Amino acid sequence: MFTGLIETVGRVVDRQAVDGGCRLRIRTVLAPELSLGDSVAINGVCLTVAKIDSDDVLADLGPETMRVTTLGALPTGASVNVERPLRADSRFGGHFVQGHVDGVGRIEAIQPEAEFHWVTVAFPSELAPYLVHKGSVAVDGISLTVARLGIARFDVQIVPFTMTHTNLGTAKSHDRVNLECDMVGKYVVRAAEIAGLALAGTRSQESGS
Repeated sequence: MFTGLIETVGRVVDRQAVDGGCRLRIRTVLAPELSLGDSVAINGVCLTVAKIDSDDVLADLGPETMRVTTLGALPTGASVNVERPLRADSRFGGHFVQGHVDGVGRIEAIQPEAEFHWVTVAFPSELAPYLVHKGSVAVDGISLTVARLGIARFDVQIVPFTMTHTNLGTAKSHDRVNLECDMVGKYVVRAAEIAGLALAGTRSQESGS
C-alpha cells in the first residue's frame, strides 16, 4: 500500500528484454534503503525489487504489466516517480494507492496559472464511474484531487512543490500516464453492481466536455 506522496524522482538507465516482458534498471537515491523482495512504486506501478546494484534498482515487468501500464514503453533516460510502501507506524497523507493501475491516460494540456499549473488528463471511458469531482486519483503514482471533471477528461491543479518534486516537472502534452482511481470508489461501484443498480455515468463539471 502506498500514499501517492512521491519520495523522489528516479531515472530509467537500462531495460533488457526477458521472455514475455522486460527488466528495468532504475537509478534512485532510495536504492540503499530497499531490500530484495521489497515492493516499490514506479510511476504508480507496484513492482518487486529483483536486484540492487549500487544506486540502481532492478525490477521485472511481466506481460500484463507491459500491457496495462506505461512502463513497458518507457525509454532510457525517462524520469520516474518512486515511492516506498507505507509503514504501519507512519503518518498517512495523500490517499490509499495500491499500485494497481486501472488504465492509461494522456496529458492533453499543461497550463501555468501564477505559480501553479493546471494539468488536463484524458482518461479511458471505462474509468468514468470511478472518478468523482473533488475525489482522489493517482496520476503516475501522484496523489491528486480532481478539480474539474468532464466526460472524457479531468483537470488537476499542481502546486509548485509537486511540480518540482515529481516527473510532472518534465511532462509534456501527449505524454501517457498511469491512472489509478480511488479504491473506495471502486468498492462502491462494485457493491452497486452486485445490488443490481445501474450506473448513471458521470456528469460534466466543466463546460465544453
